Amino acid sequence: MHHWVVQYNNFSFNMDTLIMMWACMLFLIVVAFVATRKLALVPGKAQVACEAVINMFYGFADTMVGEKGRAHVPLAASLFLFILTANLSGQLPLRLFHLKEGEFASPTNDINMTAAMAIIVLIYYIVVGIKAKGFRFIYHGLSFNGIILTLVDLLEMITRPLSLAIRLYANILAGEILVTIVLGACAYAAPIPVMLFEILVAFIQAVVFMMLTFSYISSSVNDEH
Repeated sequence: MHHWVVQYNNFSFNMDTLIMMWACMLFLIVVAFVATRKLALVPGKAQVACEAVINMFYGFADTMVGEKGRAHVPLAASLFLFILTANLSGQLPLRLFHLKEGEFASPTNDINMTAAMAIIVLIYYIVVGIKAKGFRFIYHGLSFNGIILTLVDLLEMITRPLSLAIRLYANILAGEILVTIVLGACAYAAPIPVMLFEILVAFIQAVVFMMLTFSYISSSVNDEH
């Protein structure tokens, strides 16, 4: 997929990805502001819906991480909501607005976007792991077994964000390509079932990313048995 690339000094920016990324973030900020503007002891429908979503995240945190999990809900919830919004934005008819290069597709169909989120998760769970366990979280001593374990842990830390980034990127990109192909073959009824399926995939990928984030945090803060 071609992107609208802008060069600045020695850096290049995928402007279509950046525009859609900021649009998704702005949408979530507005929704959060509207949802929390008039909180009440007797909640309205919007507040009940938002509280149900937050309780869902707390439930995942309690189940996957334990008593320490709720402190990490802001990161996991933010990732889930952003990824879900970004994934769904690729199903909107924004391709009607033509760019000179690229298109207004989902920002998560860009490996740079998914890799950035995966790196954030990597840095986060390493930091909380060191805070919880000290440097024994990644360092196991100078013995032969200790060196092997340290190298294995470092390799695992590299492959974890790589798998997160590629899984999300590949699924979203493949779905949008499939919709485009079907749209080109039959512009009306045929793409609808594929788009409905992609909405399900968008939700599943956001859940998987969030659950793996909780899983990595759990391995960082909890003792292995």
